[in-house]
This record gives sequence, C-alpha cells and structure tokens, in this order.
Amino acid sequence: MHVFTSVWDNLPQPVKVVQPKPMEAFAQYQGFMLYRTNLVGHKSGRLGFTDLHDYGLVYLDQKLIGTVDRRLGENSIILPADGVAMPRLDVFVEAMGHINFAQQMIDRKGITDRATLNGMTLMNWEVYNLPFDEDYIAKLKTSQPDTSMHLLFFRGSFSLNATGDTWFDLSGYRKGFVFVNGHNLGRYWNIGPQTRLYCPASWLNKGKNEILVFDLLQTEEKAVAGKKEPDSE
Repeated sequence: MHVFTSVWDNLPQPVKVVQPKPMEAFAQYQGFMLYRTNLVGHKSGRLGFTDLHDYGLVYLDQKLIGTVDRRLGENSIILPADGVAMPRLDVFVEAMGHINFAQQMIDRKGITDRATLNGMTLMNWEVYNLPFDEDYIAKLKTSQPDTSMHLLFFRGSFSLNATGDTWFDLSGYRKGFVFVNGHNLGRYWNIGPQTRLYCPASWLNKGKNEILVFDLLQTEEKAVAGKKEPDSE
C-alpha cells in the first residue's frame, strides 16, 4: 500500500450558498460533503452545529482541530485562536446511514441547518459534493498530498492464481471505505466490532487486482491482508 492522493487534491467545483444546507438539498444522498467558509467576525471560540449528521472533521487553516460525532451527542467544538486575519474553516462531513423509524425518519445528512461561532451564525459558504460513487472514484488523480491534512487514499495491488470469497483485514487502518477493483466493499472503523470486510470471488481477478482504501484519519500506509474467514470473535 502507498499514499495515492487525497480528497483535498480531488475537489469538484463548489456550490456557493449563504448558509449550509444538508446533502439532500444538493441532490446527494450518501458519501461525504465539504463545507468551507472564512471567518470574518469571531475568529475563535465555540463552533456549534444545528445539527451535524453524522461525523465531521473540523479544520482551521488546514489544520485538523478535532471531530464531531453524532453518536456521542456532540454538536460543538472549540476553535483556537491562530492569529490569521480571515481564517479558513473547513468541515468535512460523513453520512453514516439513515435512521428509519419514529420521529427521526426524516434524517438529513451534512450540516442540516446552520453553524454558529460564539452564537453568531456563519454565512457565505462553499459546498463541495463528494458522493464517492463509481464516477468520482474512477476520476481520482494521483498527487503528493500533505499527509498531515488526512483524508487520504491508499492504493495497492496484489496477484491471485485463483479467486475465492475473501475477507480483507483493515485492522491497521482507522475509519473509512475500501474499494477492490472498483467495487465498494463497505465501511470499516477501528472502534469495531468487526475488522474485516467481505469480498465475493466474482469481484476478484486471476492475476492483478487493485485495492483502494480511503481513510479519514490515517496518515501512513499499513498492510492489508486477505483472510479466508471473517473475524474470529
């Protein structure tokens, strides 16, 4: 495995909006979305979201400040002062599946309403659609990314004399997706419980195969192993 490229080096043209809107407002129903604005009033303090669904990475001037996790009831994070006149705020949001019952049935993704800094509503955003569909993955271009900014793609290849149902072990990585020969195997997360993703034999080739790992948090390549069985636990 080696670092192949990053989301930062593969951003589409943004859509400009006054206030952030959920993914669905941009005809996107899965994947990721990047929200970007410049701070022209308050430059530091409590950044709050109403609401962020479901998992977000918050950057200030290209430095990762921290994460916001809906599972944990988190809806704010503290931005430090960095001395920049108009610091750039980036919020990278992952949609992690939809609630399908009761009052949460209408479960919008992304920043669903607004973001505030010390209670002041932040305005004038650029929004980048990142559906991570087959078309987006196929058009990724090679780069030499700044690994300290995370959101990296790792790529590798392997050869097979014969194909068979396989489980790929991602225990060396932290949180993301895996693609094998262009097929999305699904998500992994080092919080568990599983560390292996299933790949049917029909998605593998005799001879050369390619694996692509997108990780939100990992900054260095790790080996990926093929296994004959799912997790033993």
